[in-house]
Amino acid sequence: MRRAVAAATLGNALEFYDFVAFAFFAVQIGKAFFPSGDPFLSLMGSLATFGAGFVSRPLGAWVLGGYADRHGRKPAMLASMLLMGGGIALLALTPSYQAIGLAAPVLAVIARLIQGFALGGEIGSATTYLVEAADEHRRGLVISLQGASQAVAALTAALVGLALSLVLSEAALAAYGWRIALLLGTVIVPFALIVRRALPETLRQVPIAASEAPASHRRTVLCGLAMIGAGTTGTYVFTYMATFGQNTLKFPPSVALTVQALIGLMQVIATLLGGWLSDRFGRRPMLIWPASAFVCAVVPCFAWIDAARDATTFVTAMVLLASLSFLTQASIYATISEGLPTRIRARGFALIYALPVALIGGATQLVVTWLLEVTGTPMALAWYLTGTSLIGLVAMILVPETAPVRRSFSRA
Repeated sequence: MRRAVAAATLGNALEFYDFVAFAFFAVQIGKAFFPSGDPFLSLMGSLATFGAGFVSRPLGAWVLGGYADRHGRKPAMLASMLLMGGGIALLALTPSYQAIGLAAPVLAVIARLIQGFALGGEIGSATTYLVEAADEHRRGLVISLQGASQAVAALTAALVGLALSLVLSEAALAAYGWRIALLLGTVIVPFALIVRRALPETLRQVPIAASEAPASHRRTVLCGLAMIGAGTTGTYVFTYMATFGQNTLKFPPSVALTVQALIGLMQVIATLLGGWLSDRFGRRPMLIWPASAFVCAVVPCFAWIDAARDATTFVTAMVLLASLSFLTQASIYATISEGLPTRIRARGFALIYALPVALIGGATQLVVTWLLEVTGTPMALAWYLTGTSLIGLVAMILVPETAPVRRSFSRA
């Protein structure tokens, strides 16, 4: 079963690699599909295409999540992998605007819609698989592998981007370097499909209990939507740091992508640590305390970055903020999935995840870019992140405890 869990998280990491890589190369992709004399307009066109991938996420959550609840987690994960591979290949192989005109951005948007649909269903089926495969006293740690796999994907994409930025000129990076980064994901899709086909199925059909009425899970659903909304805003703000470092702080791509790689590394460490601690102390303590520290640290850290404007400060502040933010990720996933009944768990988790991601996360980088352009100061980003994080903190305070260790203490 440990091998099966590892296979599930590997597939999730492979799918997130190319989805996240788009964000890291937003500047270069903008030049390919949205050439303009104004770099701001080119970047906004690229980020709008990135946001298109969020529009189809709820549909993917509903369709593939429902399929996972009816027919099994494994076939749903295989379907999402096939769709992601097709979307990656279409985006990476689409010629530039100069070659085929308006067809280029249209095809890019279609590719992003396919990717978004695939990820909308992937998150529910993969997370549910981990919940059902794990011993209940180790669910936090096992579910943390879900978030850690995403972080590994982000870290890998950043390292690939860093390596390409060091060996290619800026012109070559804009012309074909980003395509190499995306196509690397397609190389390992067949391997991921083979590994996933070997997974044991975890879906068990159970009778519907009276306690599984929708009203009994209302607080989990509402708090889950708020927590995911705040968390995804933070995640995509951190994903934006490669663009922020180049466009706002005027660092070369190598510095900005180094920071992005370190953020990915801290996400892996903090997510696994947070999941492990949540199995011992409960989900709510590992939600409330790190989130409170994060809210207090955002504005001082960005003020420090704005005043210093040097690479060391940028690295230090981002590593600190990423560590605090990602300590809560495993507990968020565990609290939502443990609070939903088996019969609707895959679709329910997928929709709770996909809806705020589509409505908030998809617009985050556009909003942040606009705020930075209008205000001319990095502090606009800091206050935006603080406000959304406060909403998530309130939900973390209100959500019920679901960890078995805490429930057993309360019964005693």
